[in-house]
Amino acid sequence: MNRRHALQALGCLMLRPAGAHAGNGIALDALRSGGALLLRHALTEPGIGDPPGFRLDDCSTQRNLSAGGRAQARAAGEALRARDVKMDAVYSSAWCRCIDTAKEMFPELQVEVLPALNSFFAGQGERERQTAALRQWIAALDDGLRVALVTHQVNVLALTGDNLAMGEAIVVQPDRRGGVRAAGRLAL
Repeated sequence: MNRRHALQALGCLMLRPAGAHAGNGIALDALRSGGALLLRHALTEPGIGDPPGFRLDDCSTQRNLSAGGRAQARAAGEALRARDVKMDAVYSSAWCRCIDTAKEMFPELQVEVLPALNSFFAGQGERERQTAALRQWIAALDDGLRVALVTHQVNVLALTGDNLAMGEAIVVQPDRRGGVRAAGRLAL
């Protein structure tokens, strides 16, 4: 692990507010009461998108988590557990970097692929259909249920308007009108 990744892993030992969003206490309290921790996958190897010809069924063809990203995800999961934030379920995009983030953060839970979380970067997928499906899925969450949703920057941006860095998260909850509301942002 190089110095930059070591510093990033060390920095993710604490949850901290980002930007002008609500502080961690508000976001964590909201999550404890139920909703979704919507996460952008942890740090990856350098690059944007995936190599030409990548395949979802072959992680070796994709841009994957870096060693620092694996450490970042483990530390984020530990930080949540230390703050008594427990997830009831974890869902992920089909991309390996998202599944691996979910497995590192929540090793005690089975990771399920949720197609609405799949990337639609560079013309893949269907932005409007997937965003509507994700909004509807979150809006239908049972009261008090806490889920982690690991996805990509474009998906989070389309749903919430927030442009998250790798490893950041936003807590979203059903608004009881068929939509979702953001309860606070977390840098993990």
